[in-house]
Amino acid sequence: MSKLSNSIEDFLTELIFESGGVVEIQRSKISDQFNCAPSQINYVLTTRFTPFKGYYVESRRGGGGYIRIVKVKIEDDDERLERFLDFVGDSITKNNSDDLLEELVRLKKVTRREMELMKVSLSDRSLSQCENRNELRADLLKNMLLVIFS
Repeated sequence: MSKLSNSIEDFLTELIFESGGVVEIQRSKISDQFNCAPSQINYVLTTRFTPFKGYYVESRRGGGGYIRIVKVKIEDDDERLERFLDFVGDSITKNNSDDLLEELVRLKKVTRREMELMKVSLSDRSLSQCENRNELRADLLKNMLLVIFS
């Protein structure tokens, strides 16, 4: 399934690039093109085109419904840090923290090795003795972000 998700993501990313940062699509047309269920398109949109990755996704349902994807230009690190901190919030899952760490590598804010160290520190296994794992993970990650962006 990840190969299909990657193909859909690559296709949509190219569309966004070619259209200057904004694209409107119809979920059913894209799912027909990739011979998949519309829910697969939803999955790609919610996991690959997130605010902390610099995307705003707007959806309008119905017969003439569409999905608009906007690539938001983030000009400075202060704005990016604020966006990341908002995403983390008071609690974050392991999967979401991993996604955020991958984005830090993509932005060249941390190396792959640093990312792997951070992932291990934030893993369920490392936090196994804690009852509020996701809350502790959020606190740790926010502190890491503050150091990275300082």
